[in-house]
Amino acid sequence: MSTEVSTEPLIDGCSPTIFVSDLARAVSFYTQTLGLKVAYQAADHFAMIDAGQGQMLGLHPPGRLTPRPGSPGSIQVGLNVTQPLEGVVRQLQERGVAFHDRGEGPIVDDGAVKLAYLTDPDGNELYLCEVVKS
Repeated sequence: MSTEVSTEPLIDGCSPTIFVSDLARAVSFYTQTLGLKVAYQAADHFAMIDAGQGQMLGLHPPGRLTPRPGSPGSIQVGLNVTQPLEGVVRQLQERGVAFHDRGEGPIVDDGAVKLAYLTDPDGNELYLCEVVKS
């Protein structure tokens, strides 16, 4: 394991993702009930809610590899990477970080984003996110 740690930032920004059973109902709750605004929505696949002061909440419906809404792990913190995800994963693995293999190796590429899942020392679920430039 390498002991040299790069001083270049690997992460810049984050947002929690909340897995929801019904995206339309969740968007309605966060916007109409709580008074927040939709910053971005990808049809019925994902919504980003502007929670103010630069904070965002991601809302994600159930999927093949996601936790059941309301269950342990159904709220995860996403960390936005500043470099290509493959290189960030490699650097963090050298620092002892173990990534979860979701059947495709440590990186899941869904086309729009690349994700890599890990846990902190207390078992809290995190994921690294690279938005794929089109």
